[in-house]
Amino acid sequence: MKFRHFTLDEFDSPDAPGSGSNMQRDFVEMLDEARERAGVPFIINSGYRTVKRNQAVGGVSNSSHLRGYAADIACTESRERFHIIRALLSVGFDRIGVGSTFIHVDNDPNKADDVIWHYYP
Repeated sequence: MKFRHFTLDEFDSPDAPGSGSNMQRDFVEMLDEARERAGVPFIINSGYRTVKRNQAVGGVSNSSHLRGYAADIACTESRERFHIIRALLSVGFDRIGVGSTFIHVDNDPNKADDVIWHYYP
């Protein structure tokens, strides 16, 4: 798979080199388009996760990361956060979580649409 702004290894689980290839193609294509529209880099903190990695970071047992439908984008600045979220919404993402240092985005077909949540410290 070839993308404008990403390589699949950016989505690797740290304990499984090459696992970024487990990402859902439509998810990465949408994220790539959002990156283009946002005009700011998307640094991926977490993409695909193995079960072991998901447990280590405290992820929920049905995490969208386990099936390649999710990514966490590094973000600590308010203006950058605005541009990223606006771009994610503009390409059709409708599941967004906001943390103090990251933005979670997914398009998991098995989860509710039209939700934005925040992570408590």
